[in-house]
Amino acid sequence: MKQHILIVLSSLLFVFSNANAQIGKRFPSEKKVVKDPVTGTMLTFLTSKPMGDNKIYQTHNQWTSDGEWLIFRSNRVEGEAMAVHEKTGEMVQVTEGGYTGMLNVARNSMKLFFMRKPFNNSVKNNKVSKPQQEAMQIVEVDLEKLFADSKIGKLKKAEAYQRICGTIKPEMGAGGDLALDGDENWAYFRVGKEEAARHLAADVKLEESYGPRKMGAGPAGIAAMNVHTGEIKYVVSVPFQIGHIQTNPWVAGEIIFCWETGGKSPQRTWTVMSDGTGLRPLYPESEYEWVTHEAVISKDEVAIAIMGHRKIQSIDTTGTAVSGANPGQEAAWGVSGTREKPTGLAIVNLRTREMRIEGQTEKGSGLWHVSGSPDGRWAVGDDFSRSIYLIDRHTHEMILLSTGHKVTASDHPHPTMSPDGTKIQIQSAMLSEDNRSMNICIISVPEDWLKRKY
Repeated sequence: MKQHILIVLSSLLFVFSNANAQIGKRFPSEKKVVKDPVTGTMLTFLTSKPMGDNKIYQTHNQWTSDGEWLIFRSNRVEGEAMAVHEKTGEMVQVTEGGYTGMLNVARNSMKLFFMRKPFNNSVKNNKVSKPQQEAMQIVEVDLEKLFADSKIGKLKKAEAYQRICGTIKPEMGAGGDLALDGDENWAYFRVGKEEAARHLAADVKLEESYGPRKMGAGPAGIAAMNVHTGEIKYVVSVPFQIGHIQTNPWVAGEIIFCWETGGKSPQRTWTVMSDGTGLRPLYPESEYEWVTHEAVISKDEVAIAIMGHRKIQSIDTTGTAVSGANPGQEAAWGVSGTREKPTGLAIVNLRTREMRIEGQTEKGSGLWHVSGSPDGRWAVGDDFSRSIYLIDRHTHEMILLSTGHKVTASDHPHPTMSPDGTKIQIQSAMLSEDNRSMNICIISVPEDWLKRKY
């Protein structure tokens, strides 16, 4: 009975707390320009208050198609997403009713897509329904219409801006990542183990958990929804746990995903087409390579990090573990991640399958989260110290662009290059008084680098 009362109260609290959480609500600018005290680089903080800001993960687009707004996660309105205008710093709430998983900002239209649980009042006839797998909705937001109405202060109800594309049945076990196809007609999502098993051949051997975090066991799968009709189609099942799902924004139907173990995977990166064909490792790795944080950066290229973060003596025959605040030091991860072999920010060509290492830090963890410009000029990465490094892919010159983003931050910088290749978005705790809360920050590519001719 107590549990039922708590659930009822929670439901009512959700309703009351979101009563004023109207989509289109505006917030004043917090924009600040700060000089990096070490490198001298000018940093534009689009948010500067401790409001739980986080950028979208670097596998996905950050900017709206007009190039003016960035979408991000924030606790300014609990459970809702925000947009910030890069020039004015003004902010607008862009969801109402919550979201779950990844935010998807369309590149070719002023649309935002996300997944959410349908809000059903569980209090019926004084009874509370038993917990079970839940249906999921995919929702589209018309940002152009929303921004226009918000600007003139004439907002309508949420349904004027948000459209339910369709509902995924509870038995599919949908959740987690959502990835919008390059043609913006389909959205891909992860399915649960039971659904994945139904589409997996009987003779396929399931993978067991790998590494000290006891993750990675299969099966898992990917399905898709047509965002115009709500049609559901199945894409592929695999015998291991799927982590991040992303798409190639320039090639419709091309999907990139990973085998998630919480650390080193036996084979991290994978690609498949939307009809289930072409399933293969993106970059075939050996046991000594710790590959992570893949991100599609251009029509034919994916950036990956081949980590060089572990001390060579940390994996000697005694099995002695190296302690540290950052992941991956446990001896149970095996022989990977040291600099006995080539490491660094690497670019894999999806067509030729060739790989080229663009750069690596001289010491420390090495580059960790990576991105690059669609025009092939720049690559960017962060490291365990939360420093940001920029690489000229033509000359292989690398510079420390910014540092001081605090290793105590609640998350990593996750740098993402802008579509035009002139700036980088990160999340940073540099301004944080508690050394944890993060803000949205823009770093421009140095002017003299932009003027380079090759």
